[in-house]
Amino acid sequence: MRIHIGGDHAAYELHRTLVAHLQEAGHDVVDHGPHDYDAQDDYPVFVLRAAEAVAADPGSRGVVLGGSGNGEQIAANKVAGIRAALAWSAELAGLAREHNDAHIVSIGARFTSDDVAKAIVDTFVATEFSDEERHRRRLGMVSAYETTGNVPALPASEDR
Repeated sequence: MRIHIGGDHAAYELHRTLVAHLQEAGHDVVDHGPHDYDAQDDYPVFVLRAAEAVAADPGSRGVVLGGSGNGEQIAANKVAGIRAALAWSAELAGLAREHNDAHIVSIGARFTSDDVAKAIVDTFVATEFSDEERHRRRLGMVSAYETTGNVPALPASEDR
């Protein structure tokens, strides 16, 4: 599988570890940087490139990394068509794929050990979207909102 990865200085070492780990597992890894450590770099430079690449490469997945993973997830979610999820466990990464058909997983290097991060990306890459009707319906509501700006109708029991 092709995996696009991008991050910042706060996750530089984990980034290098995950690139090697994913390559060793046989994945086609596209590294959007940073390629050198720079304590003053800015995550949007690399994360937005990785997210745009995932959006343009159907069937690929992405990994974005930072100190907390929060800013990176937010940035990736600004790219049209991308769903990025912050995960701090393999279980959350699996649910992001299974229930939300997430394209990108975001990991905070300051809060995640190398072994847990490897488990997160392995699970994220291996897990397929469940394609259950309830999950398709919910994702459809979000996609419709992105397109129209209209909030989904309230259920009849909540309509007041």
